[in-house]
Amino acid sequence: MASLLGLHEGICNHFSALVPGHATLFLVNPLGYAFDEITASSLLICDFDGNVLAGKGIPESTAFHIHARVHMRHPHAVACFHTHMPNATALSMLEGPPLRWAGQTSLKFYGRLAVDEYFGGLAFDNSEGDRIAAALGSADVIFLKNHGVMVVARSIARAWDDLYYLERVCEVERMALSTGVPLKPVNPEIARLTFEQMESVADEASQQHLDSVKRRLDKLGSDYRD
Repeated sequence: MASLLGLHEGICNHFSALVPGHATLFLVNPLGYAFDEITASSLLICDFDGNVLAGKGIPESTAFHIHARVHMRHPHAVACFHTHMPNATALSMLEGPPLRWAGQTSLKFYGRLAVDEYFGGLAFDNSEGDRIAAALGSADVIFLKNHGVMVVARSIARAWDDLYYLERVCEVERMALSTGVPLKPVNPEIARLTFEQMESVADEASQQHLDSVKRRLDKLGSDYRD
């Protein structure tokens, strides 16, 4: 679904998730495959030392050095999705805050964002992964300036839901900014109230969203499950 919606960039973006029951092992996509080529059986299982314990191939180097360090350092990062999706990446390239809290849907992320202001080049070693993990802190979403975004969550459903809506929010904000008219932010008290309302149903809503994705994919063909 990430492929169908254009939430990817060639073979350079990565989804990972801890293996259920194994806090030091994670699933990740293999090097060289676009999202629409990947099926369940093509995923790799890796440990935090870079060893591939199951699956054919190896993880892309930057995928391992970012995802392993985030999973290792953050218990809330059960799922970790990193993309260069176009609208969110566009906002990561601008000076100042990436979101201005001017639309209802953006308030889903109110108080949940971190911003990494210091692009450090490609993550070819653990130091860049550690730096990104430190910048994430307790946030669920981080804008990596001049790079892209990363979403972490306690479930795959929550990570998917956040990734999807983050790109939609960024698309609408980019369109609003393109008019040249100043944005009208929501009052902070109302923004906080709206976030709390959304958060109260977020677990159920995100699972329903993921279930919908599976039904839509099954209509197109169930080979992704293979």
